[in-house]
Amino acid sequence: MKLASYVVGRWVEGTGSGVEVRDAVYGRPVAVVDSTGVDLIAAVRHARVVGGPNLRGSTFHERAAMLRALASYLMERKDRYYELSFKTGATRRDGWIDIEGGIGTFFSYASLARREMPNDRFLVEDEVQQISKAGSFVGRHILVPKEGVAVHINAFNFPCWGMLEKLAPTLLAGMPAIVKPATPSAYVAQGMAADIVASGILPDGALQLVCGSVGDILDDLDEHDVVTFTGSSQTGRRLKTHPNVVARSIPFNLEADSLNCSILGETVAPEHPEFGLFVTEVVNETVAKAGQKCTAIRRVIVPTGKVDAVLEALEARLTAVTLGDPSREDVRMGPLVSTAQRREVLERVAELRHGSSVVLDGSREFTLLGGDPNEGGFMPPTLLYCAAPHQTAAPHDIEAFGPVATVMPYQGLDDAIALARRGRGSLAGSIVTYDRDEGSALFFGCASTHGRMLILNRDCAKENTGHGAPLPQLIHGGPGRAGAGEELGGVRAVKRYMQRCAVQTDPTTLSIVCGEYVKGAQTYGDAVHPFRKFFDELRIGETYRTARRTVTEADIVNSATLTGDHFYAHMDDAAARASIFGRRVAHGYFLISAAAGLFVDPAPGPVLANYGLEDLRFTEPVGIGDTIEARLTVKRKQKREGRPGERPSGVVAWDVEITNQDSRTVAAYRILTLVERKN
Repeated sequence: MKLASYVVGRWVEGTGSGVEVRDAVYGRPVAVVDSTGVDLIAAVRHARVVGGPNLRGSTFHERAAMLRALASYLMERKDRYYELSFKTGATRRDGWIDIEGGIGTFFSYASLARREMPNDRFLVEDEVQQISKAGSFVGRHILVPKEGVAVHINAFNFPCWGMLEKLAPTLLAGMPAIVKPATPSAYVAQGMAADIVASGILPDGALQLVCGSVGDILDDLDEHDVVTFTGSSQTGRRLKTHPNVVARSIPFNLEADSLNCSILGETVAPEHPEFGLFVTEVVNETVAKAGQKCTAIRRVIVPTGKVDAVLEALEARLTAVTLGDPSREDVRMGPLVSTAQRREVLERVAELRHGSSVVLDGSREFTLLGGDPNEGGFMPPTLLYCAAPHQTAAPHDIEAFGPVATVMPYQGLDDAIALARRGRGSLAGSIVTYDRDEGSALFFGCASTHGRMLILNRDCAKENTGHGAPLPQLIHGGPGRAGAGEELGGVRAVKRYMQRCAVQTDPTTLSIVCGEYVKGAQTYGDAVHPFRKFFDELRIGETYRTARRTVTEADIVNSATLTGDHFYAHMDDAAARASIFGRRVAHGYFLISAAAGLFVDPAPGPVLANYGLEDLRFTEPVGIGDTIEARLTVKRKQKREGRPGERPSGVVAWDVEITNQDSRTVAAYRILTLVERKN
């Protein structure tokens, strides 16, 4: 079967002989991967001309709805992807990370968008910057979708997750994508991509797939485009320095394999829970995906006095790992993705053996529970011990991308840190200790050379996601050898596919551009109380000024009685006079309550509920005899996606400013109200 590519809205088979891909378990032919004759220039043009406008015409929330719908659609079909994944050598547990973990990224970004992003087509990034003294000239950063295409070149080890974790922020940002899956597992990515296309959820041009070489596609890109690459650092550097990428300053995100480490704390004894956690983590990272993970633990850094205990525990656990057909429930580890990959790993192990002794030999005979020992890519776990890690370069320079780890001793935390840093940049590291000071010292010693660090102990053991698991909420990437790129990390990843532009203008114009009231901008008002207006009727900048209220001693006493807050500045006249206030002052929360009493319209109406309060600041004390008033201004509006059967509504954010009789601001904050929509 020849894998078809999906470009310009149709499935197209390559016209060349292509590359035959065999399953990793029995060596049987699965597919021929070939992109010869596929019009990649047309694919790029289709993404820019059709896909980009289609996506940019929707809001973040509408794109999030697409992601959620797609995630549900794919989850219903997950069993098909597992069947394909078995052929790559992945067990059900391995496939769960790839398949359901990838789909989960779509769910996560859909939720993130509704929670942290506006229902709009652009993103206001930060607060208004007052540039001029009088405030008539202000500035702000706004992000808009890049008007190009994102080209995602993915690795073979996670064909589903690798595709989806990049697609989620790309599509959410409003940018179309061309995905190039790695050849050895392209049939898995293609199977999932075919379902995405068949769902009809994404607009035309939003996703295209190239199975096979992307040829000279980098020559056709320009400054509006983005390239991401996951794989070997050697290939990544070559692509990153492509003449057109350099000449046009095309953003390039590189996530490369790295020599990640795990450090056992000095304070951990073999009888402590942390010792077992450490051993389990190393075993899991060695066995999962047969060690074919960019975040796998390659260097096991152990206190000198604990080396024997660690080696004994690891050898016992790794020897017991069952190998064979990954579709069987009694198999713990499947094969490498191909026999070629096995040969390459064994070659790297031979290089690592210079300066290290072999504890478990990966070329030894082993029992196989299903699968072909010759045609499949099977290789048992390999464990090495490097007694002199400072005098031996190989463990810090050579990566065997398979079930291989090297144990090395350290003496003192500074020594452990020095060994960890010799990886010259890693995606992930872990520290296992229950001593918080020790964990903190190791973290800060390693942080500058790692993208992510797990500090694992008995308190977080039950819920921790493991040494190597990337999370949508946190960045995935690392400095130096790891590629110096960043993926995921919440909204941070979405911004990678958007262009940041600073706008400088007057407050009123900035309010219109941002769709949000800016202090000093033109305001509006009429005779109708704003709480009598529906969401649709309220205008940005609409302002309401309340009546005045004079604060009395009875107000302060009643507030203290009601709340139980008898702080001396409110209740003790002598102590208050000696304080920074120089007199008794009203409770801050009384001022907020009093202001609400001034601006709330009590009769039933479009305002359904108080939705929250943000950014509260008390700037001036208010004493007995002072008079306050409040001013409300509609700052921004956002439609809300309600549950079925709920009245349609939106959230209105109001700037509230409480001033005294001298027109000085005594408190400023923002309240959120849930307001009914007419439509």
